[in-house]
Amino acid sequence: MPEKKGAYENAAADTDFRKKYDRAEYAQKAVEREAKEKEERKARYEAKLAGKKYYKPLTGEETLTQARMEKLDVTGNVGKVTLMPAGAATGKRGRGAGNYCEDCDLTFKDNMQWVEHINSMQHLRAIGQTGEVKRATTEEVRQRIDAIWEKLQEEKKGDVQTLEERLEIRKEEDEKVREERRIKRQQLAERKREEKEKEAKIKQEYGEDVRIEGEHDEDDMMASMGIVGFGSSKK
Repeated sequence: MPEKKGAYENAAADTDFRKKYDRAEYAQKAVEREAKEKEERKARYEAKLAGKKYYKPLTGEETLTQARMEKLDVTGNVGKVTLMPAGAATGKRGRGAGNYCEDCDLTFKDNMQWVEHINSMQHLRAIGQTGEVKRATTEEVRQRIDAIWEKLQEEKKGDVQTLEERLEIRKEEDEKVREERRIKRQQLAERKREEKEKEAKIKQEYGEDVRIEGEHDEDDMMASMGIVGFGSSKK
């Protein structure tokens, strides 16, 4: 009976297409996982005896806690119908109907629990924050106050109702746009002036025979089309 060959002319069996696993490697991973779970159970038990809540231990890669830059949407799902699979979680653990936290794999049925969880140490540890806040400097406080003041002014502009105030705001915006355009024109003129000075300096150093990039593009295009000039043929 001829020997069965594989795609690369080597001996093959019916199950050679299956993935090979290193049993020793996976056995070591199982031992490490069991040791880690055992240590976590012990820490949870000790925290419970001490009357404290267990938190995930720090790894040293966490960052300081910062304020959220966006608002929590606690009313986005009001009045909506969500289809959940048959095996969806009915308690807090796992994804279910309600506000779901992907970092902690928890589901909360009401907004108050959701907000409390977002601000809890458990969630902060899960997203890689220490729960400690950096002490702000005087300059940072001033910058924060200025940013809040500008935001309040923008909101105030949006609440204006009278025609005179709207016209005044429009006038200020137009003046701001004109000023930006004027600055751009000045920058463009300055850039062109520097390019011309650079070209003049090159011609002064190397003579008139030197070609400046882009200077003779029109003449080259006319020559490639067979157009030498538009002069009269009369003599």
